[in-house]
Amino acid sequence: MRRYELMLVIRPDVADDKSQALIDRTTRGIVAAGGQIVKVAPWGRRRLAYPIDRHREGSYHIILFEAPSDSIVELEHTLLITEEVLRHLVTRVERPSKSTRGDGSELDDLDDLDVPSGLDDEEDDEDRPEFIDESESEAAPAAID
Repeated sequence: MRRYELMLVIRPDVADDKSQALIDRTTRGIVAAGGQIVKVAPWGRRRLAYPIDRHREGSYHIILFEAPSDSIVELEHTLLITEEVLRHLVTRVERPSKSTRGDGSELDDLDDLDVPSGLDDEEDDEDRPEFIDESESEAAPAAID
């Protein structure tokens, strides 16, 4: 199963109990399709960047879940036909890979892994392209007609 993040923007005129019912219905659909809910986070009411269906605000909700990839199509279809949802976006979230330390213990986060970035390696200088800032360039600026 893969990890996904679902962002829902619900119409602002929907009552709180109906929006919670929509969130519950969505999470039950994910679980029924073989998924597992990791986290549900309401972000509250926020101003939209542009009007959607004459609405200037929306109620944002984030659902982090794990599900088989074939169940995402059904979830998106359900959200497309739901009138209370102004917009939705499902994105795949990369989980950090598990690595092992030299002593055999596992690392859960890549931040704990002490790996050099590779930019300080002196032996690879001839293979790496040289980056030149435009201010350091000796070329004359192009003439503008």
